[in-house]
Amino acid sequence: QVQLVESGGGLVQPGGSLRLSCAASGSISSIGSYRWYRQLPGMQRSWIGGIIAPVGPTSYADSVKGRFTISRGNAENMVYLHMNNLEPEDTAVYYCNVIAGVSQYWGQGTQVTVSS
Repeated sequence: QVQLVESGGGLVQPGGSLRLSCAASGSISSIGSYRWYRQLPGMQRSWIGGIIAPVGPTSYADSVKGRFTISRGNAENMVYLHMNNLEPEDTAVYYCNVIAGVSQYWGQGTQVTVSS
């Protein structure tokens, strides 16, 4: 079992930046990949990027490529989503997801609102 907790969401102006964090606990040694998803209002949850454990490679959806970066940092249980040049269209609930063995786990999500 793996538990995930996201943090770092909030309100930001267009063109601004945010860093989301995802803290994993439990059987973190079984995690094969970390992924970020988002769910825009009225839309289905969609994949925006991921990183293979422990430290890469990374891949991104076209909609965020060049603006968003995923990193692991120094703590083995952490993954980050660095978001730059945010647009109102990035307003969504952002979710951390991991694949561990044959299972996948989700965090509770964190709201990001991009508005002036």
